[in-house]
Amino acid sequence: MCFLCEKLKEYQLTIFALILTLGLIIAVFIGTNIISEKGIYMTGSAEEIVMSDSAVWTITINTKKPTLVAAYKVLENQIPVVKKYLIDNGIKEENINIETASYWTSMKRLPNGNVTDEISSYNYSQNIKVKSDDVFLIKKLSTDIPKLTEQDIDLNSQQPEYQYSKLAELKVKLLEKASLDAKQRANSTLKVNGNKTGKILSVKTGVFQITAPESTNVSDIGIIDANSIEKKVTAVVKVTYEIK
Repeated sequence: MCFLCEKLKEYQLTIFALILTLGLIIAVFIGTNIISEKGIYMTGSAEEIVMSDSAVWTITINTKKPTLVAAYKVLENQIPVVKKYLIDNGIKEENINIETASYWTSMKRLPNGNVTDEISSYNYSQNIKVKSDDVFLIKKLSTDIPKLTEQDIDLNSQQPEYQYSKLAELKVKLLEKASLDAKQRANSTLKVNGNKTGKILSVKTGVFQITAPESTNVSDIGIIDANSIEKKVTAVVKVTYEIK
């Protein structure tokens, strides 16, 4: 009798293990894709590495003097120096834009930190925007331009923004590839039972991720990386197919 009880317990444990394993498989499958009477829901993706073909770079010259005239005079003398540096190093003059300068005053502070009504200095800030199709030249110049501080020029060099002009066409191409990937995945899943995909019942396009090539970052609202010359563009689609 005890022997039969032990066998029954082993049988129950085996059945329980099988049910648990099957449940885990189903849970994992549901977490990624869904098969229903209406069709199979599948996610597809595609990516491509592209090279930026243009760059925008902003340099800011700063001056600070006791009088407004003196601050502007220094600025007026330094703009040609920066412009000459850019032209001498391969930037075309028509691609250099001298933007409107801005100025503000700094007030004197007491030893206790309180601000007084007395002006301590006048400050000017001048942005120079540079555009070029030579992205590697822009990268080099943005790295080397701090050398101008040796000529007593106070400047800030912003991180260049690298852009890819054919992004719209690439997005269309990647959506096609992502849709094909989704179909291949769906057919691989269905062929086990001898089925295949039929017509498309619905399509949902995900956001594009434009990142550095080595990046694994994603965002629900999409990522647009402007700091990398090389970019990885990723497209995702979610497709529901009829089952045949």
